[in-house]
Amino acid sequence: RIRCEGSTGMAILVAFGLLTALLVAYLVISVGRRDSKLPPGPPTLPIIGNLHQIPTTFTHLKFAEWAKQYGEIFSLKLGPATCVVLTSPRLVKQLVDKKSNIYSHRPVSHIGYDIISQGDHILLMQYSDKWRACRKLIHQFFMESMVVNNHLALVDAEAVQMVRDFVEQPENFMQHPKRFSNSTIMSLVFGTRTPDMNATHMKRLYRLMEAWSDLQEFGSTPPVDIFPLIKYLPEKLFGNWRTRAQNVSKQMNSLHQEWLNNVVERRKSQGSRDCFLDRALDQEDGSKLPLDRHALYFLAGTLMEGGSDTTGSALVTFLHAMTKWPNVMKKAQGQIDSVVGEDRSPTWGDYAQLPYVAACVKETLRWRPVVPLGFPHVVGEDDAIDGMTIPKGSQIIINAWGMQHDSNRFADPDTFNPERYVGIPQLASELANGDWEKRDHYAYGSGRRLCPGIHLAERSLFIAMAKLLWALDIEAGVDEEGRVIDADVSVEGAYASGLLVCPKQFPCRITPRSQARKDTIMREFNLATTEVFAKYSDVKEW
Repeated sequence: RIRCEGSTGMAILVAFGLLTALLVAYLVISVGRRDSKLPPGPPTLPIIGNLHQIPTTFTHLKFAEWAKQYGEIFSLKLGPATCVVLTSPRLVKQLVDKKSNIYSHRPVSHIGYDIISQGDHILLMQYSDKWRACRKLIHQFFMESMVVNNHLALVDAEAVQMVRDFVEQPENFMQHPKRFSNSTIMSLVFGTRTPDMNATHMKRLYRLMEAWSDLQEFGSTPPVDIFPLIKYLPEKLFGNWRTRAQNVSKQMNSLHQEWLNNVVERRKSQGSRDCFLDRALDQEDGSKLPLDRHALYFLAGTLMEGGSDTTGSALVTFLHAMTKWPNVMKKAQGQIDSVVGEDRSPTWGDYAQLPYVAACVKETLRWRPVVPLGFPHVVGEDDAIDGMTIPKGSQIIINAWGMQHDSNRFADPDTFNPERYVGIPQLASELANGDWEKRDHYAYGSGRRLCPGIHLAERSLFIAMAKLLWALDIEAGVDEEGRVIDADVSVEGAYASGLLVCPKQFPCRITPRSQARKDTIMREFNLATTEVFAKYSDVKEW
């Protein structure tokens, strides 16, 4: 009897062990599989899902290809996690815009959130009271009325200097738009300018942004948020990801804190200026600021990051397009010449009379969006659309590139053609909040995460492009024998890959259109120096 009981107990143990093993095996095999209720997508592998299929460069091109194959909404399995990619203006409006209360979260990011920013980078910040406090501060200084009434004089002056820089140093055409955008946002956030392209703080920022962009691209770091065990493996197996992230963190914290300290010291000796950080510090003095110093200098610094890189890169992209499509440049110049003479450069006041130039702004942001996939949202609750489920915690990718290169909406989408937008005078901010069928592009994002600098960026791009076209001829480069070089505008051949996409160095000739225009720019620059730039001068170089 004892032997019988022992045999029965052993059998039970063996059966339990087998069931446990089968359950574990089932769970392991299930990881990475796509549930039938999810949107369709490419075939998966056990455990890793689709991770092996996501390219580490030019990810947006692959996503556009998948959208054509699987439809306007498709899903990817990132190990146990789910990513849903939207390539439809209708779906973006229905989900991200109309349900923004649940579609405004961000992915958990050990690298970006924990290591680099300690939770204070607004791009990565979770949808929370802290995030809302940051957005409120930004809105107070960059809302449309503030931009129009307070900031346009500075934008115009910086654009005048940019044109002067093109005239004096045409060979540095890649740097002048970056100085323009950097100086504009630097002045508005910190109250100090970037007087030339060799400014130390500008070089440091762009080095930082390059490293930051590389870390944020798909596949550039191991999926530590999906498979946390990777944190405990030697980092050299995964491209020294932790060291790279820590180096970016040191650069970012050092630069942003240094800029805040410079403003604090300047306030002691020169008083307050009309800039974002001074206004925030005034609230701190009155105990009304809801952020600590770390959060404050990160907020100011990330405004610099966003305002410097995106506008500057868009302007370089516009120059690139002009070397390929001179007919666009000539038509825009003809319209400008019919409105503005040679004795002044165009201003924001000419916007209504220069619809083709306004269309050039929209087409630049459509043709080569600086951030072609935006930054992932996360849905905070289970949701459904068109009979498909979107589980809580899913990453949501707004596939701007795919929507803006959809040949069903934009004929011959890889051709730069501003005619697409002639007759659409509304600014991007108005169209983003209107009918999805009329939205111009998705360069500024969607929902509650819509870029808070949209009003400044739209006007900066128009003013800069109008002045460049008024003053300069932008032409394709020539070889050593003087033959015109056919401009390469292909994405994979002519553009650098990363979270932010910008042209590589390209051949370009830039010349003043007339001596009279050159003289006008020099006169306007001298006026800007005394009437605008003097307000932002500093004793020491940043």
